[in-house]
Amino acid sequence: MASNSFGTLFRITTWGESHGKGIGVVIDGCPAGLPLTDEDVQHELEKRAGGKTPYTTPRKEKDHAEIFSGTFEGKTTGAPISIIIFNNDIDSSKYEPIKDLMRPGHASFTYLKKYGIFDYRGAGRASARETACRVAAGAVAKKLLSHHNITLTAYIQAIGPITISSIDKKVLQESPIFCPDKVAGEKMIAAIEKAKEEKDSLGGIIECTAENLPIGLGDPVYEKLEANLAKAMLTLPATKGFEIGEGFNAARLKGSEHNDGFTTDASGTIVLASNHAGGTLGGISTGLPLTFRVPFKPTSSIEKPQQTVNISGEAQTFQLPAGSRHDPCVTIRAVPVVEAMAALTLADALLMALVQKPC
Repeated sequence: MASNSFGTLFRITTWGESHGKGIGVVIDGCPAGLPLTDEDVQHELEKRAGGKTPYTTPRKEKDHAEIFSGTFEGKTTGAPISIIIFNNDIDSSKYEPIKDLMRPGHASFTYLKKYGIFDYRGAGRASARETACRVAAGAVAKKLLSHHNITLTAYIQAIGPITISSIDKKVLQESPIFCPDKVAGEKMIAAIEKAKEEKDSLGGIIECTAENLPIGLGDPVYEKLEANLAKAMLTLPATKGFEIGEGFNAARLKGSEHNDGFTTDASGTIVLASNHAGGTLGGISTGLPLTFRVPFKPTSSIEKPQQTVNISGEAQTFQLPAGSRHDPCVTIRAVPVVEAMAALTLADALLMALVQKPC
């Protein structure tokens, strides 16, 4: 199985399966001298952890991250950084009764056709468990971005039919579902609870904003910043799209409505007067906030009976075994994962821009 790496200069390679002994990530290209400890990584992983609320999976992995290499006296050395997270709360028995069934919405069908083998225990490599590695690597990328005063904020914009109407940063910091609209957040919780009662699930949309980006991140033609962000997001399980700035709404606007004009600020510097493009022009960052959105499908693992077939093609009814542990809405735990992938993409683009500066 190829393609387990992401990035060019700031490059990560993840490994491990949902019900294996552990998972981990190796980070190449991180500059030396950045402060980094296990606690820094742990802080980010806590945001992704399940088992904390009724709205996420009951699986309670401690996700205790250990940095095995690449640091000395609390700082990065420039050597490869290896981070390992051991799996502890594993129960593969729930998958035995359904191991020969094609799970609706899951990768079992395509993996079997492509590789001739599939780890049915929690979907193996196809499991969202792998995203813990990305969050761990994202913690390192955030250290690099922070050194350059770049900040990232991701939050839930919508769950099912409920969409936020306002952004309150205080609520965003305190909310258990990363929703910056308290009223909408309460409605989202109610919608998730209703879906759970109906043995169903919900999808949602995550919005992410990067601020204080320098002008010049991203390269034409095939390494546009938004193109790499789109790829980063679409590598995540359950993602179904990507839009930046006005996104799909841009197709409904006139050029006079969508174009970002230019002006000068108090110091006489040329700046954009608006930001319909979402922070890039020609695939290169403009210096304005970069804002994009990612939709997540409803969780495929639901308690409702579903029609399927077994590996022999015989019609079967798919029913999750009692005690199965799944998120009723993956969007909630995906917030720190989206933020991590954005951090990894921007860290890579930042290093590329630094080595491409004109003489």
